[in-house]
Amino acid sequence: MDRDESHVPTVTGAPVTAGRPLPLRVAAPMAVVAGLALLLSFPPYGVWPLAPVGVALLAAAAHRRRLRAGAGLGFLTGVALFAPMLAWTNLHTGYLPWVLLSLLQAGYLALLGAATAWVSPLADRGPWQWPALTGLLWVGQEALRDRTPFGGFPWGRLAFSQDDSPLLRLAALGGAPLVTFAVALVGGLLVAAVWRGWAARHDARPEWWLAAVVPAAVVVAVGVVSVLVPVAAAGGGGTVTVAIVQGNVPRLGLDFNAQRQAVLNNHVDATLELAARVASGAQRQPDLVVWPENSSDIDPLRNPAAGARIAQAADTVRAPILVGAVLLGPGPGQVRNAGILWRPDTGADMTQLYTKRHPVPFAEYVPLRDIARQVSDKVDLIRNDFVPGSTPGVVRAGPVTLGDVICFEVAYDEVVRDTVTGGAQLLVVQTNNATFNEAEARQQLAMVRLRAVEHGRPALMASTVGVSGFVAPDGRVSDATGFNTREVVVRQLRLDSGRTLATRLGWWPELALAGLAVAALVGAGVLRRRQRVVPG
Repeated sequence: MDRDESHVPTVTGAPVTAGRPLPLRVAAPMAVVAGLALLLSFPPYGVWPLAPVGVALLAAAAHRRRLRAGAGLGFLTGVALFAPMLAWTNLHTGYLPWVLLSLLQAGYLALLGAATAWVSPLADRGPWQWPALTGLLWVGQEALRDRTPFGGFPWGRLAFSQDDSPLLRLAALGGAPLVTFAVALVGGLLVAAVWRGWAARHDARPEWWLAAVVPAAVVVAVGVVSVLVPVAAAGGGGTVTVAIVQGNVPRLGLDFNAQRQAVLNNHVDATLELAARVASGAQRQPDLVVWPENSSDIDPLRNPAAGARIAQAADTVRAPILVGAVLLGPGPGQVRNAGILWRPDTGADMTQLYTKRHPVPFAEYVPLRDIARQVSDKVDLIRNDFVPGSTPGVVRAGPVTLGDVICFEVAYDEVVRDTVTGGAQLLVVQTNNATFNEAEARQQLAMVRLRAVEHGRPALMASTVGVSGFVAPDGRVSDATGFNTREVVVRQLRLDSGRTLATRLGWWPELALAGLAVAALVGAGVLRRRQRVVPG
C-alpha cells in the first residue's frame, strides 16, 4: 500500500470515491515534468498550450495525498519552474539571490500542492468539481504570492504565459486572475478527463469514454468562448505619433552606467538622429518621445550638463521626452526611480513626474538590511534605498495622457489599473534590461501584452537594450526591437478613453475567485471532519 494512503475514507451519508493516489515513484517525476511544462509555456519558449498540461500533471500528482507529500510535490514543480525561469537574476549578483528567490517562489507552489491534496475529498465527490477547484486554488496561490512578502513577486503567473493564446482575450473581462483561472480550469478538465476515463475503463464500465469526452468538449468550449470575447479596438480618442528610443548601454551588467553619462549620451544621440530624419522628411514628426528607465544615468535636475543634453534632444526633435532617471533625494541617502516629462524650450515639467511606487526589495531597497547582510554582503551593492512614490503614473504629455509604470511594476495589477482609472490613454512601460537578458525582457513584454488587452489601451515598452516595441489593444506586437542594439521605432497610435469590464471591475474578480478558494479549503475541512475511517 502507498504510504500516503493508509486508509480509504468514506463520508457519513455520502460516499467518497475510494481510491489511492498515484505511486510516489510516478508522482514525483510527474511533478518535475509539470514544472518543466509550465516553464516552456512562458517566453522565450512560448509553447502556451503546455501551461494547462503542467497544471494537470501537478493536480494528478498531488491528488489524494497527505498534506506533506502534496507540499513536497508542489515544491518539486516550483523548483523545476522557477529555478530556470529566474536564472537571469544570477547573471551579475552570484548564485545566492537566485537560489533564495527560486526557493521562495517554489514554496508557494508547495502550498498549492498541499491545498490540492487537502481538497481531494471534494474533487472526488463530483466530476465537475475537480476542474473548478484546480482553477480556484491557482488563483488563490497567485493572489498570495503576488503580495507577500515585501509586496510580493508576481513573476510566473499562469496568465503571463498566454500572450499568444486565445485565452488572453479573457483579460478584457477579468484581468490576469481570470486568465489564470481559465488556464488552470482547462488543466483541471484535462486531469479529470484522463483520471476518470482511465478509472472507468479500468472498471470495464461501458460509458468510460464519456468521462473523457465531456471534459474535452468543455475545453474546446472554453477556447471558443475566449475567441468570441470582444477586445477593445482603439478609437475615439484621436491619434498620436510616438517614438521609442532604445539607446543601448556601453556594457551589459550591473556596471552598465559605470562610464559617466554614456547611457544618457546614447539616448540623446539617437534622438538627434531621429530629429535629422524628421527634418529631412524621412520620418513622421513625433508628438512624444519615450526613453526607457535609467536612460539618464545622472540626475538631470541636479547636474546642469545632463539637463542641457536632454534639453538639446527635446528642442531639436521638437517633442516632449519622457525620460527615465534616478533622482537624488528627497532626503539624504535616498533616491527615486522616476519618469519625468522634458518639454522642448521649457525643460523639465515638475508637475508631470512619476516616482516608481513599487521598488523591488533587495534590488532597489533592502528590507531588514542588518539581517540580510548576514546572508549575503551583496546587499551593500545597494548603497541608497529607493523611496516609493505615492501617486499613480498619470503623465499628461500634451495630446496624450500616459499611464507610466516602471520595469517590474507591469506585473502588479493595481499599479497599472490605477493609471487607467486616472485617465491614461496610452500605457507606457519604461524598463532597463541591461542587468538581465533577453529572456527576462520577453517575459516582461508578455505582461505588457496582457495589460493592453486587459484595459483596452495601446501600450509600449521602452527598454535601454531591448526588447522595445508597441502593443495594440488586442495584444499584437509591432516594431519589436532586437536585444543589445541601438534602435528607434516610430508609430502612429489610435487612442481610446473607454474602459473594459476588467478595468471597471478592478480587483473584484480576483477577490471573488480567491474567496471561493478559501471556501473550498474550509469545505474540504468540514468534509474531512465528517469522515469516518474504515479499516483497510
